[in-house]
Amino acid sequence: MRLVTYKRPGNIGERIGALDAEGAVRDLAAVDPAVSWDNMPALIAGGAAMLERAQAAALKAPVVPNAILMAPIPRPPKNVFCVGKNYHEHAKEFAGSGFDGGAKDVVPPFPVVFTKPHTAIIAQGEPILGDLDPTAGLDYEGELAVVIGQGGRGIAHADAMKHVFGYTIVNDVTARHLQKRHSQWILGKGLDSFCPMGPAILTADEVPDPGALMVTTWVNGEQRQHAPVSDLIFDIPTLIVAISAAITLEPGDVIATGTPAGVGIGFNPPRFLAKGDVVRIEITGIGVLENTVA
Repeated sequence: MRLVTYKRPGNIGERIGALDAEGAVRDLAAVDPAVSWDNMPALIAGGAAMLERAQAAALKAPVVPNAILMAPIPRPPKNVFCVGKNYHEHAKEFAGSGFDGGAKDVVPPFPVVFTKPHTAIIAQGEPILGDLDPTAGLDYEGELAVVIGQGGRGIAHADAMKHVFGYTIVNDVTARHLQKRHSQWILGKGLDSFCPMGPAILTADEVPDPGALMVTTWVNGEQRQHAPVSDLIFDIPTLIVAISAAITLEPGDVIATGTPAGVGIGFNPPRFLAKGDVVRIEITGIGVLENTVA
């Protein structure tokens, strides 16, 4: 099942729907008012029983005409957790790019975790505000993101996947010169509009093996990234263990798992994004996240 957050033209409020195979939004609340939550984390917190009701409602739900997709979770409980240098080939290209800030290890010994604020989150189709980067070093990073279902702290590796509600797509947009200048990455990666997310959350029951999912990114129709999630250095359970060791994860928290090789700084010279460029990211089963640089 693919769950979405949407709004109707002229309406302010958010609604939760299902995205069908043709890409139409289905109004779950029209069938079952119990799933008429106005935010995705609330539905996720309802657990397996609420998901079953949503799945049943989706079978009969009417199409919402002119629905406007929002990010699946426009405001997670906390900042979006992101993981850097988590594909072997990307770790190598980053180390050789000159933007790694003098890090000693090509492959990090532990997960490199940073965050993006909710003000960075935008939806499928919304513009990336490239002018907010005054250094003209705008880059893209297509990533699989994990959506937490059951929360917890000190989650064991063997139990970690039980805490996954589903998966979505994130573009970890980065101002590379700012990332290098400040060493800590939030000021290079947390700018407004620098976290496109969507179009939907593919629920975990539809993904028996997340390692088999393929992450593919195009810029202006040219394929730049293409790799299976199985190439992660630190897999999804390891990331959940590391983050939850002393930070309580909550329903609706988002973990972007890292990007494959093929980002702009991996080229010589770097191929940064410019106004009008279109970044398209596709992950098996989830759909397509596409945004234009404004």
